[in-house]
Amino acid sequence: METKKKKAIVAMSGGVDSSVTALLLQQQGYEVEGITGRMVCGDAADRICENAQRVADKLGIRLHILDVSKNFQKKVINYFENAYAKGETPNPCIVCNEFFKWGEIFDYAINECGADVYATGHYADIKNINGIYKLYPAKDEHKDQLYFLYRLGQRELSKTVFPLYHYEKNEVRQMAYDYDLPPKSSKESQDICFIQKPDTAKKYLINKLGLKKGDFIDINSGKKLGEHDGSYQYTIGQRKGIGIAAPYPLYVIDIDAEKNIVYLGKNEDNFKTSLIVEDLHLSYDLEEKEFDAMVKIRYNMHSQKAHVTLSDKSAKIDFYEPVSSVTAGQAGVFYDLNDGHLLGGGKVIS
Repeated sequence: METKKKKAIVAMSGGVDSSVTALLLQQQGYEVEGITGRMVCGDAADRICENAQRVADKLGIRLHILDVSKNFQKKVINYFENAYAKGETPNPCIVCNEFFKWGEIFDYAINECGADVYATGHYADIKNINGIYKLYPAKDEHKDQLYFLYRLGQRELSKTVFPLYHYEKNEVRQMAYDYDLPPKSSKESQDICFIQKPDTAKKYLINKLGLKKGDFIDINSGKKLGEHDGSYQYTIGQRKGIGIAAPYPLYVIDIDAEKNIVYLGKNEDNFKTSLIVEDLHLSYDLEEKEFDAMVKIRYNMHSQKAHVTLSDKSAKIDFYEPVSSVTAGQAGVFYDLNDGHLLGGGKVIS
């Protein structure tokens, strides 16, 4: 008697990574179907769906298109705009992963499509160690995406596979060429999917929030250094685009959104040794409430050693060496000191 193939549902964007993910699972003997979330309305979303359909047709698989645009507006776009208005620098990909890629889309794949496994083109590795699913770094350290996945728990990890974890990006692109997949020569996808070129995040926010005259203030002397058109246009640690002449480089040190003040200072003013994260998510139950870990407070930084103290829904992070640009709204994510697997994280509030 022929055993039934396991079904894999692949989150497909029409890009190289998700397309090769579907190909690899097909080669591994899965019954593969694709699923594409329509996050927004308009031409950009149409193109994503069309690109995903082209890949599905090439591979001979079924594609489900799930319209999640109404909730995406509430959960991601409104959050993005409100965070900047409050003086924070948001990370919409993390929120999208929680509520959509491993929220509505994941649930639809498992519950409605009957998926045995759910797959994406993320570069990360999942290992089952003594019944606990743990996220490990991918082979390609330049593409490692654990930082964006810290809100995933055991339910999500137990049903998820990441076929690209042991490949380098150039190997994945080569596979797309070898198998003549439609997106083989496409560029990397944009960071913020709902802001389309030639628009930029800054232009988008000016259009949404309007120009609002405010002051640049020296963080140490309290002296007014100049004026700006809205504190939401700046982020902690920013050096370029300030437009004020000074005998030394000026950096954004703090933002008071309520008063529309941007505080400037020298590079040395931009360092802190401790911070708090709230809305804490742990990958699994941790026995210790205090421990040393490697910590990132933004995706593109090298992790730094710190002491982490967990509370109920928050954590205090004390770095052994000062770190620059502690930015409210970004994620503070911590990793095991010994093998680098993901422990958890939260939203930086101070």
